[in-house]
Amino acid sequence: MGNVDTKLNFRKAVVQLTSKTQVIDVSDDIFWDQFWSENVCNIQDIFTLIPASEIRILREDAPSNLATFCYKAVEKLVKAVDSSCRTQNEQQTVLNCCRLLIRLLPYIFEDSDWKGFFWSSLPGKENQDNIPLAHSLLNAICDLLFCPDFTVVTNKKPGPDKAEELQSIDSCEYIWEAGVGFAQSQPRHPVLDSNRTELLKLLLTCFSETMYNSSTNLSVTPNKWIQYLTSSENRHALPMFTSLLNTVCAYDPVGFGVPYNHLLFTDSLEPLVDVALQILIVTLDHDTNSGVNEDEVVVGDNLFINYLSRIHRDEDFQFVLKGITRLLNNPLMQTYLPNSTKKVHFHQELLVFFWKLCDYNKKFLYFVLKSSDVLEVLVPILYHLNDSRADQCSWYFIDIIARVGLMHIGVFILLLLSGERNFGVRLNKPYTATVPMDIPVFTGTHADLLVTVFHKIITTGHQRLQPLFDCLLTILVNVSPYLKTLSMVASTKLLHLLEAFSTSWFLFSAPTNHHLVFFLLEIFNNIIQYQFDGNSNLVYTIIRKRQVFHTLANLPSDCNTITKSLNKRQKKHMPSNRLNENVNETTMEGSHPAQPAEPGTLKASLLDIPDIENMTEKESAHPLSSPDVDVNKTITKLEVVSNDQRSQTKLESIVPKGGIRIAEHSNYINIIDHWIPSAEWVYQWKSKLPLQTIMRLLQVLVPQVEKIWD
Repeated sequence: MGNVDTKLNFRKAVVQLTSKTQVIDVSDDIFWDQFWSENVCNIQDIFTLIPASEIRILREDAPSNLATFCYKAVEKLVKAVDSSCRTQNEQQTVLNCCRLLIRLLPYIFEDSDWKGFFWSSLPGKENQDNIPLAHSLLNAICDLLFCPDFTVVTNKKPGPDKAEELQSIDSCEYIWEAGVGFAQSQPRHPVLDSNRTELLKLLLTCFSETMYNSSTNLSVTPNKWIQYLTSSENRHALPMFTSLLNTVCAYDPVGFGVPYNHLLFTDSLEPLVDVALQILIVTLDHDTNSGVNEDEVVVGDNLFINYLSRIHRDEDFQFVLKGITRLLNNPLMQTYLPNSTKKVHFHQELLVFFWKLCDYNKKFLYFVLKSSDVLEVLVPILYHLNDSRADQCSWYFIDIIARVGLMHIGVFILLLLSGERNFGVRLNKPYTATVPMDIPVFTGTHADLLVTVFHKIITTGHQRLQPLFDCLLTILVNVSPYLKTLSMVASTKLLHLLEAFSTSWFLFSAPTNHHLVFFLLEIFNNIIQYQFDGNSNLVYTIIRKRQVFHTLANLPSDCNTITKSLNKRQKKHMPSNRLNENVNETTMEGSHPAQPAEPGTLKASLLDIPDIENMTEKESAHPLSSPDVDVNKTITKLEVVSNDQRSQTKLESIVPKGGIRIAEHSNYINIIDHWIPSAEWVYQWKSKLPLQTIMRLLQVLVPQVEKIWD
C-alpha cells in the first residue's frame, strides 16, 4: 500500500509540473525534491508515470520549467560527487536523477530549438568557470562510475582515516575487472553492477543526440558528448575504457555450467555487459580522422581509439579474443536439457566491436589470423548469416534493417579475414561441431561449411541481400588457392551457382551480372592450379557438369538471341509444376528451416544436380600464390545499400528450392530496366572469360573418364 502511495505522490508532482504554465522558482526545493526522493525505485516507474505526451506539452507550454527540471537533476548529480555520495539517500537520489534524465533527454534532442541547451552554463555560474551543462553532467557521471561503495568496492581499510574525496581518487585503482592493463579483479556485488548499468544507460542516452540530427549534418557536426568523453579533458578516460573492455571480455554467461542457474538467480552482469558493449561501439565509431589517408598512421583526439590501437601484448590479445569467441559461440551451445544454459543476444554488437578491433589494431588482426581461434569466430558468423538470410520474422521494415546490417558486418569481417593466407589454410581443419543450422548434413572441413552457407544465402536469402553476392564470391576467390579437399556437397554447390549465373537471361539482364561468373571461374581455376590432387570431388563434378562450361564458351552474342532470351524470361511469371518440386535434404539436428523469402522476385530455373557418392580424397601441395583482391574497395562499394523501399509489390509466384532470388522491385532494378545489352558488350566480356584452364582439364580428363565408364 505504501508503494502505491509513493507512486501516487510522484504522479501528482508530475501533473503539477506539466499543468503549470507559470515559471516555478528554481529555489523551490520542496517542489523539486519530490522527483528524486524515494517515491520511485526503478526506471519502469519513471517511464510509466511520465508519459511522452506530457513531456512534449511541458517542452512547448512551459520550456523554462523543463529547463529548470534538467538543471536541478544535473545539479543533484554534481552535489553527490562533491559529497562523495556516501549515504544511502544520496545514492538513491543519484539513481532517480539518472532515470529522469534518461526519460527527458530524447525529447530535448528531438527539438532543434533545444540543441544548444546542454552546451550553455549552469544558472549563476556564467562568471565563474563557464562550464557547459553537458560537461558538468559527463564529469559527474564519470566520477560516479568510480565512486567507492556506490559503483566500486572501497580500497580504504576500516579506521579513523578520513574517507577519500571522490574528485581526488585515482580511478585507475578501481578498474572494474581484471584483464587488459589490470591484474586485480574487483569483488562482485550485484548492487554495484546495477548502479553502473544505470549510469552507463544515461551516458548512452547522452550519446544518442546524433540520432535526432539530419543526415546532412552528421558528417560536419561531430557528437560533442562523445568528443568530450573520449578527450584528454576526461581524467577517467583510461580506467573507463579499460573497465568497459575487461567487463565485456571477462563475462561468462554460463559460469560453472549448473543447469537452469539463470532461471534461479538474476544475472546482474548481463545488462552491464550489454550497455558497456554499446558504449564501446559508439565511442569507437567516433573517428575524427576518418578523412585521413589510410597509409598515414595518425593518433586522433579519441583516446578510446588510441588506447585500443596501443594494445600489443599477446596475453591481452588472447584475453580479448577468448572473451569475444566465448560470447559469440554462446547462442550456438546445445545441451541435452532444453534451455538449460543462459543465452546472450548481443551478437550483432559483438561483431561490430570485433570489426572495430581489427580495424584499429592490425596487430590484433594478425594475432587472430595466426591463432586457431579464428575458426571460433568463423562458425558463429556463418551461423548468424544463415539464420538471418530469410524472413523468419516476416521481415518487417525495422527487422529488415537489423538483419541486413547483421549480414553486412558478418560478410565484411569474413572478407577482411579472407585476404590473409592463414585464414584460408585454417579452413582445411575438419568441421566436427554440432551447430544447429538449416543446411545439408556433410562430412568435411570448415571450407565446406563456408561454401554451403554462402550457397544457401545466395539461393534462398532475402532479395535485399543481392548486393552482397559479389562480396560472398570474393571471399571464396580469396581462400580458393588453399582449399585442399572440398567435399562432394560443397563441390556440387559451387557448380550449382555457376549453372544459375551462366543462364543467358541472367547474364543479359544487368550490366554487371557476368562478374559473378568471372568470380566462380576464378575459384575453379585456383583450385585446379594449386590444389588439384586433393580435390577429386570438384574435378569429378566439373566433368559431370561439363555441358555448363561448353554452353558458356559458346554463348551466343547476336542481338536476336539476346532479345529472345530476355523476352522469353519476361513471359514466365507463373512457375511451372517442376519448379514447385522440393528436393529433400537432411538438415542438421536442432535446426529450424527458414521460411521462404517474400514473393516478388525473379526466378532462375536450375537443373537438379544428381546426387553423387563421395569419392576418395587426397591431400595436395601447398598453394603457390593467392589472388590479388582489393578488400577495401569491395567493402566501400558494398556498404551503400538502399533501404528506402519500405513496401514492395508482391507477385503471386514461388521461388523454387535452389533458385536465385533477384530483387524485381528495387532501385537497382529500376536502373537496369532501361539496360539494353548489345552484341558488342557481350563479345567484350565473353572473350575475357577465364575458361582455358577448365577446358584444358576437360579435354584431358573426359576421354579418360569415359573410357573407364565404358
